[in-house]
Amino acid sequence: MANRVAMEEDVTESVTLMVDSVASSPMTPKTAVVMKDDDDDAHHPYAFHVSGPRNVASPNWRDLINSSWKDPNYKRTVMACFIQAAYLLELDRQENRNEQNALAPKWWIPFKYKLSHTLIDQRDGSIFGAVLEWDRAAAMADLVVIRPSGAPKAVLALRGTILKSLTMRRDIEDDLRFLAWESLKGSVRFNVALEALQSVAKRYGSRNVCIVGHSLGAGFALQVGKALAKEGLFVDAHLFNPPSISLAMSLRNIGEKASVAWKRLMSMLPPRNEPLIPSGNQGQGSPGNVSSGFRNWVPSFYGQSQKSTVDLRKWVPHLYVNDSDYICCHYTDQDGVTEKREVNNNKENNGPVVNSNCQAAAKLFVMSKGKQKFHEAHGLEQWWSDNLELQSAIHSSRLISQQLKSLYSIK
Repeated sequence: MANRVAMEEDVTESVTLMVDSVASSPMTPKTAVVMKDDDDDAHHPYAFHVSGPRNVASPNWRDLINSSWKDPNYKRTVMACFIQAAYLLELDRQENRNEQNALAPKWWIPFKYKLSHTLIDQRDGSIFGAVLEWDRAAAMADLVVIRPSGAPKAVLALRGTILKSLTMRRDIEDDLRFLAWESLKGSVRFNVALEALQSVAKRYGSRNVCIVGHSLGAGFALQVGKALAKEGLFVDAHLFNPPSISLAMSLRNIGEKASVAWKRLMSMLPPRNEPLIPSGNQGQGSPGNVSSGFRNWVPSFYGQSQKSTVDLRKWVPHLYVNDSDYICCHYTDQDGVTEKREVNNNKENNGPVVNSNCQAAAKLFVMSKGKQKFHEAHGLEQWWSDNLELQSAIHSSRLISQQLKSLYSIK
């Protein structure tokens, strides 16, 4: 899907494209208007000054004293802009834009970053991500002599689905991969993204690296970040509208319901001191062992181990979801964990509140504006809007706990 865009009244020539440049949805293409004349590039709906954030200043010498990157609102906004740049890198490629009229650079230049390299899907040649690095020369030109505190040295940004013929097939193929298996490891893009993240993490140190993604890109970012965390490298992760719908999740829910039904059935049977069959025949076929075996089989079937070896709170990704977006809304399902909610999203940097029963944690930030249209609830632009209010629910949601449960489990 794409965001609604405003048309200038003096525009005389336009073409209509099905594109998902700002938000991704495998089933909801939108209509965007793209100007043909070079003179209209300044009014392009995806130009930074047209649809970008309004109240975000470029780094300056004041950031040496009080870094803007310490403000969670600023950080979230910049990360969303970097993802938008990843979308536009592919659109620039498809529309044959050159260095003079490319749209993507305007989304990272104001923040003193530069393009290190792009991530290419070898199946169709499309750009699905980019590595952006701190541009020391550009910063020095504005008297920012050192990198502000909190600003990452490198950011890996991953886009979501673009519903355009040149890339739509591979994008939807990965959408269906996640829908079927809740895993993206079989995708070519997973390996490319993991290698890129490993490279910059080893070069700059994991504490100075961030991975960000939107929709399908957020799904890749979560699983790539998890794979790196298994190597002991914990990078900052910011995931916007990550996908939460899958057949695997549905099967897991069915298994859980079946387990509950079995427990109820067992509770209706006589106690163990009143066996239904002779005690000599009890063993693997006994009701108690059957119940226990079923409970143990369900988590192991989905790769969930009950054992862990280290602190599960070392890698805590940030998830930004809209509860009107059916693609990501299941992340708000609670996991029986004490949660802390704050309307002021300046609490984003607080540590996770995790109880003793929690298996894994995430910082979950929820936008709740009542009933919204899907293309608004799933859009990327909402995350840099001026009137954004988030509820910071810092806890382990049911889904994120399931996805990260095996992060430190014994294999």
